[in-house]
Amino acid sequence: MATSFAVKQTGLFTHNFDNIEQLESSLWEAADLLRANSKLTSSEYCMPVLGVIFLRHATNRFEAAKQQIATDQAAGKMPRRKPVKADFVRRRALFLPDVAHYDAIATLPKSANLGEALVAAMTAIEDDFEPLKNQLPKEYEGFANDLLENLIRTFNSEVLRKAGGDVFGRIYEYFLMKFAMQGAQDNGEFFTPPSLVQTIVNVIEPEHGIVFDPACGSGGMFVQTSHFLEARGEDTGHKVSFYGHEKTGTTIRLAKMNLAVHGLEGDIREANTFYEDPHPIWGKCDFVMANPPFNVDMVDAKVETDRRLPFGLPGVNKEKKVSNGNYLWISYFHSYLGPGGRAGFVMSSQASSAGNKETEVRRKIVETGDVDVMISIRSNFFYTRTVPCELWFFDRSRPKERRDKVLMLDARNIYRKVTRKIYDFSPEQLANLTAIVWLYRGQQQRFLDLVRSYFEQCYRELALAPSSLKKFDSDLGMLLEPLELFAKATAERRAVAGRAVLSSDERATATSPPASAGGSALAELKQSLAAYHTDRAALIAAAEDFCLRHCKPMPSTNDAQHTARKVLDGLAEQARGFVKQIDLLFKLANRATSAAGELAADERLAEFYDRRAVSKRLKQVEQERDRAAAQLKQLTYFHRQIAWLQERFPKAEFAAVLGLCKIVSREEIKAADWSLTSGRYVGVAPAEIDEEFDFEQALRDIHVELEDLNQEAVQLAALIRANLEAMI
Repeated sequence: MATSFAVKQTGLFTHNFDNIEQLESSLWEAADLLRANSKLTSSEYCMPVLGVIFLRHATNRFEAAKQQIATDQAAGKMPRRKPVKADFVRRRALFLPDVAHYDAIATLPKSANLGEALVAAMTAIEDDFEPLKNQLPKEYEGFANDLLENLIRTFNSEVLRKAGGDVFGRIYEYFLMKFAMQGAQDNGEFFTPPSLVQTIVNVIEPEHGIVFDPACGSGGMFVQTSHFLEARGEDTGHKVSFYGHEKTGTTIRLAKMNLAVHGLEGDIREANTFYEDPHPIWGKCDFVMANPPFNVDMVDAKVETDRRLPFGLPGVNKEKKVSNGNYLWISYFHSYLGPGGRAGFVMSSQASSAGNKETEVRRKIVETGDVDVMISIRSNFFYTRTVPCELWFFDRSRPKERRDKVLMLDARNIYRKVTRKIYDFSPEQLANLTAIVWLYRGQQQRFLDLVRSYFEQCYRELALAPSSLKKFDSDLGMLLEPLELFAKATAERRAVAGRAVLSSDERATATSPPASAGGSALAELKQSLAAYHTDRAALIAAAEDFCLRHCKPMPSTNDAQHTARKVLDGLAEQARGFVKQIDLLFKLANRATSAAGELAADERLAEFYDRRAVSKRLKQVEQERDRAAAQLKQLTYFHRQIAWLQERFPKAEFAAVLGLCKIVSREEIKAADWSLTSGRYVGVAPAEIDEEFDFEQALRDIHVELEDLNQEAVQLAALIRANLEAMI
């Protein structure tokens, strides 16, 4: 279970893509460039491009199902007959009419109207699959044919034709995220950042029954629930049923497409949750998850009699309106739960300590004993808003000993910088936060399993290190060979020049070939290389000894893990120093190469130096330096995760950590005006000197900010140019 949180290297893509992140980025850049050149807005472009992604994925699923059917028929698992729609449905694939095949559209002649073809494809799918009726985009006929042709080509590469459902699900989610960042569709409020959704899923663990989201947006809560179940090896369709409300028709279309892309179905109704309750599931939900709109005002006070508001209204103004709808949502989430249900939702940070009548509603909620966990999230996690927020968690199945306690977790100092304006959690940060909840619930084994998974990652990186270093050594040796030959040739030339018998006039004008400016650089490189080989041997020996003593088997008990960690501390320190050595060797190699290149500018020495070949070898050394360093940095990264958990929870038991977490009693909450703001209870951690300050990460963060500023400058320049052209 816990090991699913660990970062795993996958071989999803060969060809020109090292990993799915690179593919996602490449596709977005290509698609967004088409949008920019067409002068379309993000809102105009959003649905059509997501429709093309959907069509590409539907075709892939259809072809995969057809192949599975043929295989089953050949194996005698089903009769040899023409496949029917039910055969494809059983394999979670849409039965596509001929006009809806992506390949059929991609191979249309130049003279064809692609807009009409795409509309016909979407209509045919809707006619054959009721859940998508009137949901797919059909806004294609207003697009230029060349734009559609390029868009079709973008999603028709060989790697995408072979991509599976998990890949296209990620691509669809990635494009939703990017459109949300641009503010497409209702200011991007249709999309909840994955880090927040994953945190909610990890805490409430929706593993069975009815999963309900009364403000479902594009369906991210449902999709992440599916990911959670699949990571456990379970079939989503057999474990849960999805229900949702969404007040915007366009967003419902996004959600239904999102579910279909992931091979999922859900009952999503168009409804304003403040006034409507179309599903017969009140008081029956096993899990409620949501990111509702914050601080909605002017809700009609007539909702006071709504059975979903058992704690009363938070406050009504003289216009007979509820001035802030936050506690309406909070009440809904609680009231929809069945007797053993759990809820997790995003809420404005103001709500956890709001005063006046909201305090009274909050008191009643706390007194139910169902408030389980509160997590504070810093600002910049949302794509279109910079506000901080709180994650609230209810659990109606809590054991008696925890019913008057709440876990306060302040995660505001835990984040990863994605762009200058956007932060998230890394997979390991997310796993570590979840591990704190496990300890709070007394699930020590899950905590130990997570630490064990980090040791497994360290073991993998150590096992791969010798081969990556060997390749670096090999390429460095291949670079040294021509440098040494050139140094020898220049030395011989100097010796010959010194022995030559010249006339008096020749002696007056002749000069020896220049002294080897590269000699000292080459000598320093060779000297450092000798030290490197000694240290490399020591590092590999230490790594082998560690793996032998502490990784076979992997440490599973807390004592064994602490013992292994003490040894790993030294090994990680060696690895950090070794990364610096690798970097130094490359710098010296670069310096020696540059010096040799300057000498080779002398015509008398040029014949001894192949500048192009040496430059190529230097590039190879740089690439292998990067790979070897990255390998060792992975080791130190996972070592830091172990250290982070063990230093805060040395007994593998929950403990209050200043500035991070604390279990508070109902009496403490009462004394604090029923506040549920985590920071009010956990305190402020003292400033620490980061002895492992990651300078390179700091530089990467600066680079991220600079890149964002450059992109904004380009966009601003284009906007100014367009405005000037419009004025002329």
